[in-house]
Amino acid sequence: MKNYRFIIEYDGSRYNGWQRLKENDNTIQGKLEKVLSLMTGTEVRIIGSGRTDAGVHARGQIANAVMDTRLTTQEIKAYMNRYLPDDIRVNSVDIVSDRFHSRYNASRKTYTYYISTSEKSSVFKRKYLYSYGEKLDIEAMKEASRFLIGEHDFKSFCGNRHMKKSTIRNIYEIDIRYDENEGVVSISYTGDGFLQYMIRIMTGTLIETGRGDRKPEDIVQILDKKDRQYAGYTVPPGGLFLEKVSFD
Repeated sequence: MKNYRFIIEYDGSRYNGWQRLKENDNTIQGKLEKVLSLMTGTEVRIIGSGRTDAGVHARGQIANAVMDTRLTTQEIKAYMNRYLPDDIRVNSVDIVSDRFHSRYNASRKTYTYYISTSEKSSVFKRKYLYSYGEKLDIEAMKEASRFLIGEHDFKSFCGNRHMKKSTIRNIYEIDIRYDENEGVVSISYTGDGFLQYMIRIMTGTLIETGRGDRKPEDIVQILDKKDRQYAGYTVPPGGLFLEKVSFD
């Protein structure tokens, strides 16, 4: 039995998120486990670094699985890519320490959200961004984002109103950029972890700031309230990508 690490990319448009569900296997985890179980002839469980929501994509999801196989890492990669759907791809497979755990050992994650401010989004990119369709004050959004950086209680930005575990998280960096040619705003968030819908709620709040409905300094009050109703709306999942997972 060896511990294998996988770097995976996927288009989450037609899936019910990462986490395997009892009622069906239309999840990223379910598809991966089905292929690995067929490959080894025994049940295999795979652990992801994070549970992306339904409709969310990934360029650099990290996962690991303990399994017994005589195949080389390259043969495992080739087998998986042969039998996985076209919208899931394994970019690399390697053998790691038995102690490696893709979720518990992850030290920081980077997600990027894409917003189109054009009247009509690109035909070829429309599934992978939020077609907002209006201009935004990027400088106001940048100013507001600075109040989110650091360690805070992000309960106001959590989609699970009955969250019993700690809602304290540390955001290391928020990078907001605007591509004038494409009319696309990209917001990259790097932190030690994120709550359910947290990035999508923060993005909705920044959009409300960018269109003038909020002042940048309102973020301080939203954090202090620790109540979901004070934060902005939850943007759609299609514009969100898990970009990278880092480990100590």
